Amino acid sequence: MIEHTVRVHPSSDNLAREDQLAYKIAKVAVDPVPVEDEVTEMVINRIIDNASVAVASLNRAPIVSARAQALAHPASANGSGGSVFGITEKVSPEWAAWANGVAVRELDFHDTFLAADYSHPGDNIPAILAVAEHTGRSGADLVRGIATGYEIQVDLVKAICLHKHKIDHVAHLGPSAAAGIGTLLGLDAETIFQAVGQALHTTTATRQSRKGEISTWKAHAPAFAGKMAVEAVDRALRGQTSPVPIYEGEDGVIAWILDGPEAEYTVPLPAEGEPKRGILDTYTKEHSAEYQAQAWIDLARKLHAEHPEITDPANVKSVLIRTSHHTHYVIGSGANDPQKYDPTASRETLDHSIPYIFTVALQDGRWHHVDSYAPERAGRPDTVELWHKVTTEEDPEWTRRYHSLDISEKAFGGSVEITLNDGTVITDEIAVADAHPLGARPFAREQYIAKFRTLAEGVVDDAEADRFLETVQRLPELSAEELVGLNVQAAGGVVDLANSPKGLF
Repeated sequence: MIEHTVRVHPSSDNLAREDQLAYKIAKVAVDPVPVEDEVTEMVINRIIDNASVAVASLNRAPIVSARAQALAHPASANGSGGSVFGITEKVSPEWAAWANGVAVRELDFHDTFLAADYSHPGDNIPAILAVAEHTGRSGADLVRGIATGYEIQVDLVKAICLHKHKIDHVAHLGPSAAAGIGTLLGLDAETIFQAVGQALHTTTATRQSRKGEISTWKAHAPAFAGKMAVEAVDRALRGQTSPVPIYEGEDGVIAWILDGPEAEYTVPLPAEGEPKRGILDTYTKEHSAEYQAQAWIDLARKLHAEHPEITDPANVKSVLIRTSHHTHYVIGSGANDPQKYDPTASRETLDHSIPYIFTVALQDGRWHHVDSYAPERAGRPDTVELWHKVTTEEDPEWTRRYHSLDISEKAFGGSVEITLNDGTVITDEIAVADAHPLGARPFAREQYIAKFRTLAEGVVDDAEADRFLETVQRLPELSAEELVGLNVQAAGGVVDLANSPKGLF
């Protein structure tokens, strides 16, 4: 990897293309280096993972709405359009990216990467796949595009923190998806450079979408970034240019949105001829919840089995979770969001409440993507009583491990201290989720397939599930005509297209 220094430059410097981060990203995208077999296998895993969580979401309101919007935009000129999860109809590729991006993101149940910032790199796939279908690319082309999308997003997330400036993490997704589409299509560096700049410029938004009462926009935000990436590539192909230098300009992103005019970042990017392996640094979720909650669900399940008495609030005086700065201040009591303790809060809000998630997993000994968020579950009196005894605090050592660049010590958990009314104190800790590569039960192909079959049950016929799994595992060999087989069709009667909200389109 080459570490590139990125800083603000006055306009008088007339910073050369080759010295701009967006152009360096474009150069990575055009590099014809072969994709390693290990990376190809992980790309297949993540397409399966995305399909799993998408089919489980097909009748949730944000997906129904996004799908209805997409269906109002039929396949456009110069291509065959992109598929929409669950149905046979095709739509214009940017709208396929939109609808499928919402479906993938809605349950907060696909892959993650956390470093200087955080991300869900699987959000790259809907946009890149939609363009691949529309333009008649092969499975091998798709693998190359996805490998680039992951690489660029992981590298940006390793280097540039957005959340401390209250900027949503999809600001790294727009550029990565644009770069991935550029690789897929075999575009030249200048075109990709312009698309990356436009994608960043149009996808930088505040984090209010993840604060307080969290709305349905949380699922739409990455889909919007993917849609903007598709549109940015379209404009760049037509010769339209972007603000430059988008990162380094004196009125650019770094100077006025991030760390300011004196800021300096070090961004790692693969050298020419170096394989794109970023996807191998990422990890998926076993549970439908914010990634920082994954390890806590696993620890709660363990404590449920070992200490059944702590599931009864009558026995518990307090539950103190010591964890990283991010976990405490974003999804813990340090956020000072009363909604995180509100039994009538939205699913999106409960998904970002460690006190709620830990309590339910502790009482139930499991986590379910629907049942654990049900209003009647959140409102159960004994749950509310125990939930309000759970607080978090930052522990400097867990914060250090959260930000560590050493994969062997990087951690997303913490320790818990449960004090009972009789004076007994129960303590335990966990560093990473069970499904993490260093966890108790790391995910491999078998677990990805099991996740898909579990979430597809009652939504997808067994024969269709078998067909999809057989097709996706041949990904590098798929022809352009076969690429449509990566879409999963819902069983008859599952999706009712007539039951859609009305809007402008």
